[in-house]
Amino acid sequence: MTNVAVIYYSATGSVHSLAVAAAEAAEKAGAEVRLRRVAELASEEAVASNPTWAAHRDATRDVAVAGLEDLEWADVLLFGTPTRYGLPAAQLKQFIDGTGTLWFQGKLVNKVVSSFTSTTQTHGGQESTLLALNNTFYHWGAIIVAPGYADAVQFDIKNGNPYGTSHVAYHQDLPGAENLAAVGFQARRAVEIGTALRRGLRAAA
Repeated sequence: MTNVAVIYYSATGSVHSLAVAAAEAAEKAGAEVRLRRVAELASEEAVASNPTWAAHRDATRDVAVAGLEDLEWADVLLFGTPTRYGLPAAQLKQFIDGTGTLWFQGKLVNKVVSSFTSTTQTHGGQESTLLALNNTFYHWGAIIVAPGYADAVQFDIKNGNPYGTSHVAYHQDLPGAENLAAVGFQARRAVEIGTALRRGLRAAA
């Protein structure tokens, strides 16, 4: 069975919704799945200043916090983050910055990785956020599997991002059916490629 870790940061719930949909799709595709959030770095004062942020934080306390053991366990890694000035959120970036031990031991080589994001505006840095995440994956020696235009859902005007599923939350709107379908396809594609790669590497060993 292919192991999939869906690791994300979400402040007000948009990325969380995408992460849950990705985890469900991966599970339906036959994978064993771990849904993990990264630790919150913002101060209590900052979180409390936004009622939606505080409510989402309280509602998702039961989601386990990601650890390096989740990366080592997984064959496929799906990362989700809101954008922060066209870059991944600091919370996810700090988690990634702590992977040096695994990287040095070569334990992230050949992991299949894919990522998704959410922004407030249509041109709010979706693609640059996903491309910035890819810079890490190159260093890991991981295999980036983007959704591309490999399914009809990718031609939907409300998604259509070949880099990775990208939700637009103008007024903190949660992802709609189009985005959930897109991230579901993205997760299934990553599982399919991850499973094939795993079998191929084992056969060649």
